[in-house]
Amino acid sequence: MSEAIQILQKYWKHESFRTPQEEIINSILKGQDTFALMPTGGGKSVCFQIPTLMNKGMGLVISPLVALMKDQVANLQKLDIKAIALTGGIGTEDMIDLLDNCQFGNYKFLYLSPERLESDWILERIKNLPINLIAIDEAHCVSQWGHDFRPAYLKISHLKNHFPKVPFVALTATATPRVQEDIITQLGLEQPAVFKKSFARDNIAYMVFEVEDKLYRVEQILRKNPEPCIIYVRNRKSCLDISHQLQTLGFKANYYHGGLTSKEKDKNMQLWMREEVQIMVATNAFGMGIDKANVKTVIHIQLPENLENYYQEAGRAGRNGDKAFAVILTSSSDIFQAKDQSIATLLDRKFLLEMYVKLCNYFQIAYGEGINETFTFNLNTFCSKYGFPTLKTYNAIQFLDRQGIVTLSQEFSEKISMQFLIPSKEVIRYTSLNPNDEEIVLTILRTYPGIYDMPTTFNSALIAKKSNHTEAEVNQVLKKLQEKEVITYTAKNNDAVLVFNEVREDDKTINRIAKYLENQSQLKVDQLESVLHYVNDKYSCKSQLLLAYFGEKDTKSCGICSYCISKNKPKSDVALVTQSILENLKSADLNSREIEKVVPFATKDIIFALQLLLDNGIILLKNNNQYTLVK
Repeated sequence: MSEAIQILQKYWKHESFRTPQEEIINSILKGQDTFALMPTGGGKSVCFQIPTLMNKGMGLVISPLVALMKDQVANLQKLDIKAIALTGGIGTEDMIDLLDNCQFGNYKFLYLSPERLESDWILERIKNLPINLIAIDEAHCVSQWGHDFRPAYLKISHLKNHFPKVPFVALTATATPRVQEDIITQLGLEQPAVFKKSFARDNIAYMVFEVEDKLYRVEQILRKNPEPCIIYVRNRKSCLDISHQLQTLGFKANYYHGGLTSKEKDKNMQLWMREEVQIMVATNAFGMGIDKANVKTVIHIQLPENLENYYQEAGRAGRNGDKAFAVILTSSSDIFQAKDQSIATLLDRKFLLEMYVKLCNYFQIAYGEGINETFTFNLNTFCSKYGFPTLKTYNAIQFLDRQGIVTLSQEFSEKISMQFLIPSKEVIRYTSLNPNDEEIVLTILRTYPGIYDMPTTFNSALIAKKSNHTEAEVNQVLKKLQEKEVITYTAKNNDAVLVFNEVREDDKTINRIAKYLENQSQLKVDQLESVLHYVNDKYSCKSQLLLAYFGEKDTKSCGICSYCISKNKPKSDVALVTQSILENLKSADLNSREIEKVVPFATKDIIFALQLLLDNGIILLKNNNQYTLVK
């Protein structure tokens, strides 16, 4: 392995391999099909990059994520290693030039999406390349039970016919035992060498807290741990709201979501990487290419979609080996909300067929026609026309995209980016002088609380609906506000591009993919149940629960999670807690937060004691939410 070590030292400046990198590389060099399950940050890419560099020819890397491909190609190019990615948006002529470069330009890596293999002419060109290895990254996408199933992955196994002597390498960071078996079967791996690195992260304390005031608990955590932190939320609005609230509390916070421009994303990322801000509030768009070793805390304010995503996001803490915290904050309403949202957006065959037929009618595509036709597409307009729920419809179109029925560009943006230029008191003065505009202006302020501080993406159709006005009336008010220099706003293109990849066949089309739909719907139900089980289980080590989900049995309690700590804590004597509360109330009336600060017991014990004192008429709760002694 001396040559492999030399390459590792030359390009990546590491002196030795991590377990089980060396074993995986050896397996590949022997020409053996290989399956590698390595958690986030385990160094998967090196496992196929080094064998490729050691042998003549080039590596073919199949990946589902454009961002990941671009990131890996950029990193290789920085190392003066020749690599190309065939991503979306590249024209046929440019594609031909890039493939010519691969064939004649001594390139070492070609990255592409599995959908590219469905083009016969691209496949023919690839068959003529000197491929020495085929790596399938994010291989869980090949499994119908993987959380990001992509049917195009199912056709990768056909490459075996063209490259029978080339080793296949399947790599993933998150796969349950069921998914692992499915990957090996679907890819047609022949007697693969299987390598699994434990999912255990001994330095991460997994915490679950049920709290009423999440922002207050976040504040407590951040005051105690002032190191870099990531706070994950479920939507863009929460990004802005939470970051603004934290800034108000004196924290240096920023935000990151899919609606930002590349320039904005890079700027916000760099501020956090340089630690000019402590906290990054983000959606799951914040993930690719993050390698910050000293992240101390990762906090989920809302329930994660599934445990696969949660493990990856939580795993961004403590990469330096120091003790770190992965915290989920829940409330009783979260459970009901998660179930309602899950059921509301769950797809079935009936809705998918109705939506597909309406989509074809919307663009006046006749039965048996439509292949390769391209249209601009406004999701909100389409949903308004047919009365479809927006999120469910978007999920349905995404499902059609993953099945290859249509291709949807991801260029959605709000129509307007807007910011108020004058202070709030001046805005109130403006509304008093212009009463006809008042309802629309106040609706904007209630809907977008951060609109004074930063340019905010803005939906005029939503404001029209909330204020009981037409969209034209809203746009007229905006025009007037801009002319008077009350606001600044820029109009954006809100249209995506939709390409129909097949002829319209209605039932025939939907029936063909219905089995995948049923599997994916069932998967989402199962995943939600797994998240709820993880959160609600009060009798098991949180680390053990996660490891069991990924197939690791007979593990030891971690000793540092929320369950282990509570188990090891001595039980509070109710009498001692009540006594402490009463002693403090003799000096002054206090609210629950103030009591928490001065009474040295666990929150749940304090709440129990307060309820006991209330039930027995020893204390009263006043209208200002302060507790007082009964005289």
